Amino acid sequence: MMTAKAEEKGSADKDDYTQDGTVDLKGRPILRSKTGRWNACSFIVGYEAFERMAFYGIASNLVVYLTKKLHEGTVTSSNNVTNWVGTTWMTPILGAYIADAYLGCFWTFIYASVLYLMVLQMHYDSFVNVQGMLLLTLAVSVPSLRPPSCGPGIREEECNKDASALQIGIFYLALYIIAAGTGGTKPNISTLGADQFDDFEPKERAQKLSFFNWWMFSIFFGTLLATTVLIYIQDNVGWALGYGLPTLGLALSVLVFLVGTPFYRHKVPSGSPFTRIAQVLVASIRKRKLPVPRDPKELYELSLEQYAEYRKFQIDHSTSLRFTTH
Repeated sequence: MMTAKAEEKGSADKDDYTQDGTVDLKGRPILRSKTGRWNACSFIVGYEAFERMAFYGIASNLVVYLTKKLHEGTVTSSNNVTNWVGTTWMTPILGAYIADAYLGCFWTFIYASVLYLMVLQMHYDSFVNVQGMLLLTLAVSVPSLRPPSCGPGIREEECNKDASALQIGIFYLALYIIAAGTGGTKPNISTLGADQFDDFEPKERAQKLSFFNWWMFSIFFGTLLATTVLIYIQDNVGWALGYGLPTLGLALSVLVFLVGTPFYRHKVPSGSPFTRIAQVLVASIRKRKLPVPRDPKELYELSLEQYAEYRKFQIDHSTSLRFTTH
């Protein structure tokens, strides 16, 4: 009788742990009842709204600042903005690779945010974005870091008060620090949110869909604030306040994100994906002359029991690479 009760309790305790391989920051199995789900994702959704507000508060009005304040030509400023925006969409490829292969989503995000925000400490990662935002705010606020105004009645394109090399260098350094920080935050914040829901638990799997709805809502909400309120402030009040407000908001959002640390679930880095891709290609070439089984289940490298034991999903069968068998 005692043995049966002990086994029943042990089974219940086992079921209370996540089944998808997520762990805490120290790599230990993590309880489902005390972590993840909306307890964790509320911090993530809140961060995303402020981060998008900060990013689009810069991007949406950047051409105006470059032409009116740095006295660049319209073509030059548009080209510079395009280059910067393109960089912010390329760096996430590297950020995602680092997270998946080495650091995990959480630590990559933390390091990148430091670079984004905290210019005074100048060490890389989650606060990367903070560094860039602070430096950018200084660049538009401190008189010595921006060229003098052309004065009333003078068209900006006719102004001959060019920015110095130092002023231009500091401004673009701030922009590209932000681009580097975005590379660590953009691809990992949504992934970290998805990791808070256990795919092996039906209720949490359904809640994950709700998370992505609210995550997208936070993006659009932050973008709306940036393209209305912040642009109005930049055009009618001042650039220092227009960039200072999103910097403050982003700093607070990072602190909010850190407060949620005890609730987060984490996926263990799985190593370089390029290694696994190379293994698949080599195996396909070496086995190209073998007959293809009629039953797709025989193609899987693990048995159904092993997939269940290791908490992994089977890879769906595809015929798109069948040419390698000929």
